Amino acid sequence: MKVVSLFSGAGGLDLGLIQAGHRVIWANDNDVDSCETYKLNIGDHIICKDISKINLQEIPDCDVVVGGFPCQGFSMANMLRDTDDDRNKLYKQFYRIINNKKPGYFLAENVRGILSLDSGNIIKQIVKDFSDAGYIVKYKTFNTADFGVPQTRLRVIIAGTRKDLPENMEFQFPEPTHNKATWISVSEALKGIPEPEDPKSKLKNHIYSKYKITNRNFTGHRETDPNKPSPTILARGNGKGGVCAIQHPGNHRRMTVRESALVQTFPITFEFVGSMGSMYRQVGNAVPVLFGLHLGKKLEQLKSVLV
Repeated sequence: MKVVSLFSGAGGLDLGLIQAGHRVIWANDNDVDSCETYKLNIGDHIICKDISKINLQEIPDCDVVVGGFPCQGFSMANMLRDTDDDRNKLYKQFYRIINNKKPGYFLAENVRGILSLDSGNIIKQIVKDFSDAGYIVKYKTFNTADFGVPQTRLRVIIAGTRKDLPENMEFQFPEPTHNKATWISVSEALKGIPEPEDPKSKLKNHIYSKYKITNRNFTGHRETDPNKPSPTILARGNGKGGVCAIQHPGNHRRMTVRESALVQTFPITFEFVGSMGSMYRQVGNAVPVLFGLHLGKKLEQLKSVLV
C-alpha cells in the first residue's frame, strides 16, 4: 500500500511498514535531527516542516495514513477548536489530513494515558470525530513485548477503516506472537554487544549518558532485570537537563544510544543524527520497528481491495 506518514520522527513505524512490503511515499516531521536521520536511513521523501504550514495539495493521495499525535493537555474544551494551543494542534492536523485525503485506512499510535484523559471523554471524542469523517474506528492497548520486542512498552493503536470498503476488509489488530514465558529479554537483545569503551567496537551511536545511577523507585532510576524485557525506552529528560536513559542489564551504566535502539528493534546499521540527547529522544519517541512490521503485515492482508 501507499503510505503517508505524519509525525514520522526517526522512522521506526515507517521502517516496519516498509519491511512488511508497503511503500511510504511521503513523510513529515518538524524536528531537524529526526528528518536527517530519516533521510540517511530511509529516504528523501520526508518533508521537514510544521504540518500546519503544509497545504493539503502538497500531500499525495494514499491508501494509508499513519502517525502519532501528542495528547498531553487535551481537554474537551480545546478539541478541534480554532485555537493556537499546541496541545491539540497536531491532533487537528491529523484529522484535517484524514478528512481530506480519505485513505482506506489510518493508524494512530499514542500513549496509554490517552484512554483516561478527561475521564475517558477524549478518546470518545476522537472516535466520534473519525467516525463522522467516514471511518469505522477501534482502539486497543498493546504491550510490544507480546510481539517479540525486548521491551515492556504499552501503547494504544487507534485504527480506522473507511466505511465504504467491503465488510471483510476491516483492519484487524495483530495477535500476540509471544507471552510472558517467551518474552525476549534485554540481555538476549544485547548479547554480543561490546562495551562502548572497547577499542575494537565499530558500532555507530555507541555512546551513553554518564548521568549517575541511583537505584530508587523512580522512572529511569530502577535496576534493569537482565532476564526480562527492558523497561520502556524513554524520550524525556530527567528534569536536570540530561537524558533519562534506562540502565544497562548489567546495571553498571546507562544503555548507549545504540543499545536503546536495538531494544527498539532498529537494525544495528541504522544510524542516528544529532547530539546524544537528540538521538536518545529520537529512539525513545519511535514505534518499535518490529511492532510496525506486525501492523504492516495486517495491512498487507488487505491490500488487494485497494489495488
